[in-house]
Amino acid sequence: MKIAILSRNRQLYSTRRLIEAAEARGHEVRVLDVLRCYMNITSHRPSIHYRGEELETFDVVIPRIGASVTFYGTSVLRQFEMMGTFPLNESVAIARSRDKLRALQLLSRRGIGLPVTGFANKPDDIQDLIKMVGGAPLVIKLLQGTQGIGVVLAETRKAAESVIESFLGLNASVLVQEYIKEAGGADIRCFVIGDRVVASMKRQAREGEFRSNIHRGGSASLIKITPEERSTAVRAAQTMGLNVCGVDILRSNHGPVVMEVNSSPGLEGIETVTSKDVSGQIITWLEKHHKYGKTRTKGTG
Repeated sequence: MKIAILSRNRQLYSTRRLIEAAEARGHEVRVLDVLRCYMNITSHRPSIHYRGEELETFDVVIPRIGASVTFYGTSVLRQFEMMGTFPLNESVAIARSRDKLRALQLLSRRGIGLPVTGFANKPDDIQDLIKMVGGAPLVIKLLQGTQGIGVVLAETRKAAESVIESFLGLNASVLVQEYIKEAGGADIRCFVIGDRVVASMKRQAREGEFRSNIHRGGSASLIKITPEERSTAVRAAQTMGLNVCGVDILRSNHGPVVMEVNSSPGLEGIETVTSKDVSGQIITWLEKHHKYGKTRTKGTG
């Protein structure tokens, strides 16, 4: 296969591992900075140019698109799809998962476990919003936050009111969620490829912190997940339409609840903790499933 990897930095662990895994299996790989790509949008011969040249046709494109460049990145990916290149994850699915509110609404419609969540822009009664999700302590999130940034734990009603008022004063839309205390500052990252969980790890927040992101000092360890957690992760991935993703789950008193579905999950933590060749499994999946012009979401979806 001729593979294009959309990544802003070929030295990142995840990008390097995908290159190594693909080349070890005899595939040709080219890394493209998505922001350096520009497009000729035409009815009969759509094309992508890169650093002054028209790109050749690729069999597969692997998007490693950061949250800060989602709009342009998915636009470039959509152009690849128009040219018949098979995407590891489709542009519509990535955009769907990056919109936190839309993702939660879609998961809710499928009956997948979620923390009780409120969404507001300018509520007339902040106290009613707080009551709606079960009161303090509660978690307040900015819609645009990533890697734990823009996420606040309000331990009292007064603190919750102050934080919500501050965020809304900045014209920011906020998600307000119940705090799953029994999770103990830990979540489970399930790595899904196709229709199965191929690896999983537990992420534990450091002392005095409730966010378990490894970027924020959290630690990771092996964990054995339950059949219900496995099923929840796969269903969440399928609801988003993602072939490869990381599904973050909390263990609550009422079963597993999904916190987020990550369309561009990092590979370093999961491969280091589990000692599994997740990168190789991604390439193997592409070998079996890639096909010219084969995209699930067509038309104006």
